[in-house]
Amino acid sequence: MYENLKEEHLMAYKTINPFTNEVIKTFPNATKNQIEDSLKIGTDLYHQWKKEPVATRSKKLHDIADLLREKEEELAQTLTIEMGKLISEARGEVELCALIADYFADHSAELLQPTPLTTKAGEARVEKHSVGILLMVEPWNFPYYQIMRVFAPNYMIGNPMILKHSSTTPSSAVAFTKIITEAGAPAGSLTNLFLTHDQVDQVIADPRIQGVALTGSERGGSSVAQTAGKYLKKSSMELGGNDAFIVLDDADLDQVIKVAARARTYNAGQVCTSSKRFIVADNLYDEFLKQLGKTYRHFKPGDPLDEQTTLAPMSSAKAKAKLEEQVNAAIANGAVLYQGNTAIDLPGQFFEPTILTDITPDNPAYYEEMFGSVAQVYRVHSEQEAIALANDSHYGLGGIVFTKDKKRGQKVASQIETGMVFVNTFLYTLPELPFGGVKNSGYGREMSAIGLNAFVNDKLIVAVDKPDFENRAGALF
Repeated sequence: MYENLKEEHLMAYKTINPFTNEVIKTFPNATKNQIEDSLKIGTDLYHQWKKEPVATRSKKLHDIADLLREKEEELAQTLTIEMGKLISEARGEVELCALIADYFADHSAELLQPTPLTTKAGEARVEKHSVGILLMVEPWNFPYYQIMRVFAPNYMIGNPMILKHSSTTPSSAVAFTKIITEAGAPAGSLTNLFLTHDQVDQVIADPRIQGVALTGSERGGSSVAQTAGKYLKKSSMELGGNDAFIVLDDADLDQVIKVAARARTYNAGQVCTSSKRFIVADNLYDEFLKQLGKTYRHFKPGDPLDEQTTLAPMSSAKAKAKLEEQVNAAIANGAVLYQGNTAIDLPGQFFEPTILTDITPDNPAYYEEMFGSVAQVYRVHSEQEAIALANDSHYGLGGIVFTKDKKRGQKVASQIETGMVFVNTFLYTLPELPFGGVKNSGYGREMSAIGLNAFVNDKLIVAVDKPDFENRAGALF
């Protein structure tokens, strides 16, 4: 995450296997010459792309998708070895990246067509143009997917990109950019640089950089957004969440548990949009706890490369230590440990799926994001109490609502202060769906037509055959 960048002055980027704790490889920080070369190549490519129709890049993006699928196993193993993701989940991430690439290859030209406007000023339209080089700052939890969310739309738009990845997933950054190169995309399409904290600020300040996209921590986003604002660079921020999973009094508990069990343990719980707060109607609360606890006891820790393993290690010793500290602080401040929080006798960075109850607003855990397999379960006595509790958060990323009445679920979803809500289903991430949040979860959207337009110049063009000097209402001179 970006908040760890200050350490990079003292240590190189490292790949450390969180299952064996073995240091696999280290990578040196970027040099001043590498940064300058990347900016120059990106600028040249930007000017080249401006001369080409958007559709000319479609085939190459499809080639990238094809190569991702062809090398799925190799790429998945890199993810698993570097940050501990279950191999099945790693394969799923690679396939999702290919889906995103195909989607934007197929739809971008149409979505970027000029929009005609009706106005008395003349024949008017808004054209969508590229803006220049973007810097993307990405986290370790979905090392390929987070890149592809920004890369695919902006490649089609014609915005070259520089990648600053997490210091804990450098091998994933190298593997992804290698795919781009091998597929035949021109140099500068996506350039990976192992930047330090100071170098990130220097790159943002450079006039050739026109935008910054960050996914990471609230602290990291605040720092980058401050620098971007100082230099008048447009930015988009996805900064985590404390998502609510609301179980209304008429919900089918069997369906609820099937989703709830994975909602907090997928990717070892290290997901911005994981359901972290389970808000359960009083009549279902006790049975929900019982069934969720039973499900959590059946997870099998082990080598994430083993197909039989169902509980992966956390991404790093630091991530595990922080989660342990948060859980212990929550208990010390009155939370009840319903289940979990016991050591797993394996060398890797494992954390037992844990359930906490009776968390009050004066407990630090009430407002914190816990990035791991810890479920906070709350009892509520009405629909309005559930909505109020869901909205009592500094974050506003996603959410889930379960009820037998879909229309009731939609009505509740409309009252939840987040960027995304899913009713009676998993929280999906697909290229046609916008992704992003409000409050301290950040601003802007990635993916879908909205994300495609995150970094474009919406240029107004008005034309007439000759000026009408008799009708100047609204004229500025």
